[in-house]
Amino acid sequence: MSLLKAAIIGGGHIADQNHIPALKALSDRVKIISICSRVKEKARALADKHQVPFAFDNAAEMYAGEGKPDMVVICTANNLHYPFAMQALENDCHVFCEKPPAITAAEASEMAELARQKGKIIAYNLQLRQTPEFSFIKKCREEGALGKIYHIKANYLRRRGIPGWGNFTNKSIQGGGALMDLGVHILDLALEMLDYQMPDRIVANTYDFIGKAGGKGLMGEWNAESFEVEDACFAHLSFPDNSSISLSASFALNMKAEKDVNLEVFGTKGGAVYKPLSLFTEIGGELADVQFPHLKEEDIQLKNTTAFLNACEGKPSNIATGEQGAILQAVVDRIYESAG
Repeated sequence: MSLLKAAIIGGGHIADQNHIPALKALSDRVKIISICSRVKEKARALADKHQVPFAFDNAAEMYAGEGKPDMVVICTANNLHYPFAMQALENDCHVFCEKPPAITAAEASEMAELARQKGKIIAYNLQLRQTPEFSFIKKCREEGALGKIYHIKANYLRRRGIPGWGNFTNKSIQGGGALMDLGVHILDLALEMLDYQMPDRIVANTYDFIGKAGGKGLMGEWNAESFEVEDACFAHLSFPDNSSISLSASFALNMKAEKDVNLEVFGTKGGAVYKPLSLFTEIGGELADVQFPHLKEEDIQLKNTTAFLNACEGKPSNIATGEQGAILQAVVDRIYESAG
């Protein structure tokens, strides 16, 4: 099979430190040929750093010339995911997009539908699903060790983690705050455990008390006057089969830990905790707590990029699909709608 030709749209840290190294590690399957950024000099500098032949400040020019790719990796601000993804699909490219899928559910749905019409893959870089902990919990579910899963607690919390740089607190660019930036990661895992159903009831609250007060946190200072998003979000999702998810996401919350990223899964036969990976069940008629101290760290970006390439090549893949992305974005929309 010939190498897939890849283009990167967005010349920032995520492209430089996450996606490009992963693609270069898979050089037997893919070759980066183009980098596109709003500033030509920035695109050229990143291209030179990684020995990429073409640099553009206009995606249309990229698609029209010899820098035209077979697949596009979108590493832009959230509000640009939709237009760049649609443009890439119209130019018959597969699309690997950073999270969240888009700003609205309607956009994410359009992206999934155009990919279907074009016979192309659109997928999202929700790479926590590649962690060994989540892979094990999912395997336990598939093998029946958990029984019927009826409730999941999903947390992605920071004590004082409001980014003091970039557009993270700009609603028109980001679409939201802690839920859009952090919560979607852990919500993806919870929905995946419930086969990506759509909830029929959502009750949610969002807050901005700490963000609006301003100050300095673990990720620098932020400007209270320009803080437009939620610093915390709490939601309860109920599904048609009576299962449920309790979701908590925060940029800033007065809690003990600096960070808490976790998933607790409750089933009729057993329960599991994401970190530290633990299984709570019965063995031989006795209660048992099972620990997994020998789990190895893995490069989850590399695994997720591999999963995307597998999907493009028609191989089995556990990538977050366009259809799942549309459901995820619809749930996010409804959480914000409930919170008012």
